[in-house]
Order: sequence, then structure tokens, then C-alpha cells
Amino acid sequence: MQRLHTPHVVVVMGVAGTGKTTIGPLLAARLGVPYAEGDDFHPPANIVKMTAGTPLTDEDRWPWLDAIGGWAHGRAGLGGVVSSSALKRSYRDRLRAAAPGVVFVHLTGSRELIEDRMSHRQGHFMPTALLDSQFATLQPLEPDEAGVAVDVAGTPEEIAERAVHALEDLPGPTR
Repeated sequence: MQRLHTPHVVVVMGVAGTGKTTIGPLLAARLGVPYAEGDDFHPPANIVKMTAGTPLTDEDRWPWLDAIGGWAHGRAGLGGVVSSSALKRSYRDRLRAAAPGVVFVHLTGSRELIEDRMSHRQGHFMPTALLDSQFATLQPLEPDEAGVAVDVAGTPEEIAERAVHALEDLPGPTR
């Protein structure tokens, strides 16, 4: 019996400044699926807190994660790419509860590289002052989690290409 592969629903994750908003659309274009910007799922109160330099609590994140999970669930079998920091295992578990087939692309890099990139971006509400809290919260993907780690050194195109190749090694969803 032949298995019909459908595109993954991919969550591009990582600390602020790793390039989720840049790599996500590039990855979606290469995979031929839609992209959703995770920041667009934040309730206004979350954006106010982050703009003020106040880290979000888990209670702040649950509605945001549920909204992303709902989008991912709606794309099951169709494919899609959405960005979300998904820093903790419990956050990824919440996304998987809503959309069991999601896979993660964890964008990784040195703190120095990420801080440098953050200091050069414009029009984003996440200040570099919150980078330490992001790294302190980060729980990398565990072996039992479907996903890949991709280094963010290089150009956005190189990073997206590495992500595509890494995803090719994951088992595809079937229908």
C-alpha cells in the first residue's frame, strides 16, 4: 500500500532574533505552503508587556499558543509554516495537543550573533533586553520531539535551504 505524503505543518521556533519572521516565509515558499506570523496571534496585552520589556508569563502565553495551535490544526494534511518561540517543552506540548502532526524547526545560534541581529532590526516590539530571559527559558527539542535544529549562521536563503534539507529527513505525515 502506497503512503501519500502531505506537507508538514512546521513551527519555526527559537529565541527572539533568530530570524523566525525572516526564515518562516522563505521556508513556506520553498515548501509551497502558506505562512502565518506567530506574533499576529498575540493578544494586545502581550504586545504591550513585551514592548515595555516585561517577559510574558505562561498564563500570558496559553491563549497565544492555543491560537497558533488552532491555525496549525486547520492546516493538517495541507501543510503550512507558522512562527512561534515555543521555548519550553510545555509550550510545544500545547501546540502538539491542538495539532498532533506539527514538526519544529528550531533556529539556533550564539547569543552574540542573535543579539547583533536584534540590535539592527527595526519596527519590532521585542527589545534586546529580553534576550537573556529568552535564553534562560529555552528548552531545546528533546529526542522524542519531531523536529530539527538549524543553525542561523549565514544568509536567510542558506538557512531556509538547510531547514528544507533537514525536514526531508523527517518522516512525512500520511493520509
